[in-house]
Amino acid sequence: MSQPMIEAVNVTFEYKGTPTEEHTIAKPVGFKALDGVNITVEKGEFVAVLGHNGSGKSTFAKHINVLLRPSSGSVHVGGLDTADDENVWKIRQNAGMVFQNPDNQLIATIVEDDVAFGPENLCIESHEIRKRVNWALGLVDMAETKERPPHMLSGGQKQRVAIAGILAMKPECIVLDEPTAMLDPIGRREVLRTIARLNREDGITIVLITHYMDEAAQADRVIVMEDGVVVMDDVPSQIFTRIEELKELGLEAPQTTEVCSNLAKLGIPIDRGILTIEEMVDEICRISQSNVKG
Repeated sequence: MSQPMIEAVNVTFEYKGTPTEEHTIAKPVGFKALDGVNITVEKGEFVAVLGHNGSGKSTFAKHINVLLRPSSGSVHVGGLDTADDENVWKIRQNAGMVFQNPDNQLIATIVEDDVAFGPENLCIESHEIRKRVNWALGLVDMAETKERPPHMLSGGQKQRVAIAGILAMKPECIVLDEPTAMLDPIGRREVLRTIARLNREDGITIVLITHYMDEAAQADRVIVMEDGVVVMDDVPSQIFTRIEELKELGLEAPQTTEVCSNLAKLGIPIDRGILTIEEMVDEICRISQSNVKG
């Protein structure tokens, strides 16, 4: 059996400090952001992590990239223990991280220079960096922008450039912490399409932290967190049929799932595990044809 990409075992993370520190206003000393979390992500998986604000999902994401380390328990990324200082650089190569605001990750005045920044810090030779920059921008459909200044791009384009900067380091895994939170619907679709393609066509492991149900519905697996604990872990079609449980957690099911649930309550024999509009159209056509034949 192959080694998991990410393995978190009984992970607890407790905020520590003094009352004068800024973070303790919202999260007091002794606050457990993670409490006995066990999560395994296999290589090539696309996993979405859901939860309302304060559920622990972003704290978990930061453990993958060694921005945080467990107070107790362990996290291994690509078989490397995050507790070992000697592993930090290698882990950050293998598990790139994309944040909410792309402006916080774009530091150069030209797109291609920004994408080259990561490989340059890996001391990669210049000719190889040029190849990687062109390759990464091509993967996110941004090759035509390589000589443009990032501030001239849309929000969705900026986020795709940020993803290209991570790709140029050739990671095995990309962790995205609410990457579409600041984007309009068009930008969201651009970024999600890019993420799905990188997973499907290039086999890159994806961990997507989100509060958008339609984004999570595209994943292979959905993990739901509440108060630092994993409360659900299953395929999207199973998670989103648990509509009442999700509402109790302050979450909503995708609109298509809600519609199917309401139709089923009216006695219409519809599949309640439908997630997309396309699936909904196919199911309605199936029901219509069945009624005609009947």
